[in-house]
Amino acid sequence: MESFFASLSTVAVAEIGDKTQLLSLLLTLKFRNKLAIVAGILAATIVNHALSAGVGVWLAQFFQSSVGQSIIAFSFIALGVWLLIPDKDEESDSRFDRYGPFIATTILFFIAEIGDKTQIATVLLGTQYQSLVWVTLGTTLGMLLANVPVVVYGEKLMQRIPFAAVHQLAAALFIVIGLYWLVF
Repeated sequence: MESFFASLSTVAVAEIGDKTQLLSLLLTLKFRNKLAIVAGILAATIVNHALSAGVGVWLAQFFQSSVGQSIIAFSFIALGVWLLIPDKDEESDSRFDRYGPFIATTILFFIAEIGDKTQIATVLLGTQYQSLVWVTLGTTLGMLLANVPVVVYGEKLMQRIPFAAVHQLAAALFIVIGLYWLVF
């Protein structure tokens, strides 16, 4: 269960202010069917994060030594530092609009997650915890916890969140996890 809660909390916090959260807002402004947008986020995240966690679980076999564990720990610390660098505001690709909110959201979310901080975090969490199911469930729920309120409450919510403070909290969380794995 530690893998589930660590995955949920790190992704939920790291996702706040992320480009995929901004994509959620853009999709909400573009489409009225909020349920289809949430379903698209869920579908894209399950596939993306299951693949990412699977890669992490596979990579774990190469990181069983103390050197490998240190590499994973330093990767968490590096990811924490990377979280302090703000994402660029990217526009959604309008050529997917014709497919409707579910397909457009699924495609755009999946593409936006490729190489994203939360995808890298999912690989690292899979490597550290070696649990495809719990890491995928935790990161997917974390993604939904961060994005569903944006879909439901939109701009009002986005105006009230102190993004800088949340990014600093997320960065601290990743750095603490990295330091924890270095010490223990």
